[in-house]
Order: sequence, then structure tokens, then C-alpha cells
Amino acid sequence: MPAALAESPRWELYRLLGEPRRLRLLGLTSEDELSIGELAELTREAQPNVSKHLKLLREAGLVAVRRQGTRAFARLSPDLNGDPLLADAIRSGRALCSEDGSLERVATVIKARDEEARAFFEQPADDTSPRSVSEWSAYLTAIRTLLPRRSLAVDLGTGDGALVELLAPLFDRVIAVDRSEKQLAAAQRRLSSHGYDHVELIQAEYDDPAVSDRVCELGGADAVFAVRLLHHAPKPQQVVSLLASLVRPGGQAVVIDYCSHDDELMRERQADLWLGFDRRELSGFAKSAGLIHPDVFEIPAARYGPGPDAHLKWQVLAARRGPK
Repeated sequence: MPAALAESPRWELYRLLGEPRRLRLLGLTSEDELSIGELAELTREAQPNVSKHLKLLREAGLVAVRRQGTRAFARLSPDLNGDPLLADAIRSGRALCSEDGSLERVATVIKARDEEARAFFEQPADDTSPRSVSEWSAYLTAIRTLLPRRSLAVDLGTGDGALVELLAPLFDRVIAVDRSEKQLAAAQRRLSSHGYDHVELIQAEYDDPAVSDRVCELGGADAVFAVRLLHHAPKPQQVVSLLASLVRPGGQAVVIDYCSHDDELMRERQADLWLGFDRRELSGFAKSAGLIHPDVFEIPAARYGPGPDAHLKWQVLAARRGPK
């Protein structure tokens, strides 16, 4: 039981849990981590009322709240330790939410996080400023001899194919996945002049079973990349778990994303869902996905390029899949 409750009279817990609105919040946050705005939408309550009840639950240690810029996300506390009264309260809250349909709508609310990013990436790609340097292919072909395993690389959320242009000279086969037809068309134009006939472009959601089936058919990937994808994902942990599932034993999952920041304009300008991640968060994603030896480190700012996110700090998460 949370320390805040353990030190309080038992009757205070009964009083706290005697309010159906608080029970419903427990039920919803037991389903997934949700923002205050999303909880207000699900409960059809005003955000100030939701905040007020969440504050009481947080002070009691029943929910954990973390901030992302100006937004706050709440989830059921992981420290409840099976107290029978609390377990019953959560069950009751979930039952109330099932009755009014809000529990079933959680998945729809989370999916809606993705719509802005989806619309953003459906815009025509800008091909006026190619990021590649023609000689890189020759240099990387030579560097590939330094890689111990180079049969297959996978790039999830490939966009216009900038990373694939670098991976193609390094690996015998590359699979690039993106859900946007326009982005993949840009990637095809980028790659076509190089004769990379060992690159396979797949239009699909990154968690489409067809993607994992294809990678499995090829024996798993030696390396799987997710470059600036995590901050657009409704459930970042799910993406890292997917990376882990695509990597063959001994292979490596690599994530490039932003360090935690406070630039709210990135939501509007780049359709970002999350304002970056701290080192412990990324390392926790890797460990929860069953990856081993996670390493998180920053990329020097001089290497970012002149894009709209050059003012942010970038970092890398690299972790391996253990042997069977």
C-alpha cells in the first residue's frame, strides 16, 4: 500500500473511495495512461473537476501523474500491492466504466492521438533539399565490413527514406515500413537512382502483422531502427516492444528520438504527441520489452542538420535482444 495511505486512518480511505467519480478514474487509469483532457472526454466531466479528483487520488498514492509540457498524464500507481479494498475499488470503477461505455472508448481515445500525426505525414514530401551526399554509398559499402552481422535491417517509420539510403550499403537486405503512400513514393524516388534492388518498401502500419511475418520469414533482423518515431506513437512502449520482437537473438534495436523538452510548438508544427523522453524512460522501455544492456546517449548538436527540430537535443537508445 502507498505510504500516504498506510500512515492514515483506514476510514479516510473509505471516504476517498466513496465517490463514484473517483472510482471511475481509478478504473480508467487502470486501463491505460491517459491525459486529463482524455479523462475529461471519457467521463464527460469538466477538466477542473477531473483535476480536483485526480489530485486527491494522487495525494493518496493511488494514481501516478507525470507532466509532458503543459499536459499531465495519469495512470494507476504501480505500488498498490494487492490491498483487497483497493483491488475491489478498481474492479468497481471498471464496472462503472463498462456500464457507461467509457472503458470501451479508451482505445478510441488513444487512437485519436495518432490522427494529427497521420495527417501531418500525408502532406506531400519536400524533395527540394536532398539530405544525402552521393559519395556516402561508396564509403558505407566499405564500412559494412566492420559490422559483425549484416543480413537484414528494418526501418520502421521510414518517411522519405533518408535512413534507408544509409542502411542500404551496409546490409544485404533492408525492409523499410511506412504507412504513408506519399512518404514511400518519396523514398522510392530517393533510392531509385542508386540501384538498391535489395531494399523492400512496405506500406503498412508499423505494427501490422504482415510486417512481423515478413521479417520472421527472413529469419529476423540484425538491426531494427525507429528514428524520430517514438514521439509520434500513441503508446511508445508498444513501439519498443515491437522492435524487440523483430530483432533476432543477438541483434540490436536502435531508437533515435528527442530528449525531454518543453517546446509545445512541436505539437502544432510537427504533430508531436510526446515532448521527448528522459534517459530512464527510454531505458525502462527497453527493459520492459525484454531487451538487454540498454545504452542511452546524446547525439552532438552539430550532427542534427538544419531541420525544424534542430533546436532540440537528440538521443539514441541502443539495446540487444538476448540469446534464446
